[in-house]
Amino acid sequence: MAYRKIIHIDMDAFFAAVEQRDHPELRGKPIAVGFDGPRGVVATASYEARRYGIHSAMSIVRAKYLCPELTIVFPDHTHYKEVSMEVQEIFREYTDVIEPLSIDEAFLDVTENKKGMEMAVDIAREIRERIRQQLHLTASAGISYNKFLAKIASDMRKPDGMCVVHPDRSDEFIAQLKIEKFWGVGPKTATRFHRMGVFNGADLRKLTMEQLSFVFGKVGRIYYNFARGIDDRPVVTSRVRKSVGCEQTFLEDINTRVAVLVELYRIVLELIQRIRKSHFEGYTLTLKVKYEDFTQLTRSVTKPHPLQTKEQILPLAKELMKQVDYEKRAIRLIGVSVSNPHLADTHSVWVEGELDFSA
Repeated sequence: MAYRKIIHIDMDAFFAAVEQRDHPELRGKPIAVGFDGPRGVVATASYEARRYGIHSAMSIVRAKYLCPELTIVFPDHTHYKEVSMEVQEIFREYTDVIEPLSIDEAFLDVTENKKGMEMAVDIAREIRERIRQQLHLTASAGISYNKFLAKIASDMRKPDGMCVVHPDRSDEFIAQLKIEKFWGVGPKTATRFHRMGVFNGADLRKLTMEQLSFVFGKVGRIYYNFARGIDDRPVVTSRVRKSVGCEQTFLEDINTRVAVLVELYRIVLELIQRIRKSHFEGYTLTLKVKYEDFTQLTRSVTKPHPLQTKEQILPLAKELMKQVDYEKRAIRLIGVSVSNPHLADTHSVWVEGELDFSA
């Protein structure tokens, strides 16, 4: 049987690593990339900072508490994107079948590659060395015969490591894999699995398709296949954009009508700019509100025409906001997005993270 050769490359602590590379005074020190303010959140933490328990999505306040000597670096996303493009230029010397998952990770299908190299592990090793020599950064790699296993493998020996899951060893590898490590299993889904007595791949493999489908619906089939090392998704070189959105966390909670409408207006203007830049056409407007106690709600409306202008979006956003009670609970964050593109094939695109419907 001929297997595909899939590599997953994941840049190590990408934003922080770029900052430490470009600023020698930061090397070897615990740093976090993010906004240094009471509502700031860690985008990426260096490995020196991670030893203190600091991680992405943690509040800056909490991070500073854990590590008083932590250095906070304001993010330079334009520069990070430029460096990401340099990494992808290296990828393209080996294959054009590249699927970026984000600015710092991507799948490569090297079954047929430009260098005629037989072993995917040799390609991954060479790419990592090129990244080290040319860009002075490190990357971890996972190599296997499908996307699911390649991605899981890339996390096994981080940072600056490489892991291969050979077809002959995949059953053993999956059996000992914690259920939390399965692609698409978030904290809430993991809790549901635990209640079912499922803690690893071996436990998951004992469940029938019918059992998994009953509990998880259509996604049950995916979990069933993953437990058996089955993932037929190709490496997709172009992805259909499903939504455009933006959100704002406020320095201070707001609960007056004037403040809410002013911030909503600003966010809608930013959304319109992003829609224009991406040439996106979507028919559903969604408002997200996060309260001071971190609970959140969403409200949506769908129209028969694309939502692209201020005249189309702002009145709808205001109507949705009327459904939100913020007199007793102040608002911490407001987000607005346009989704539901009028494309017949959008259902075929699976964006990472969508599996965890309960999260």
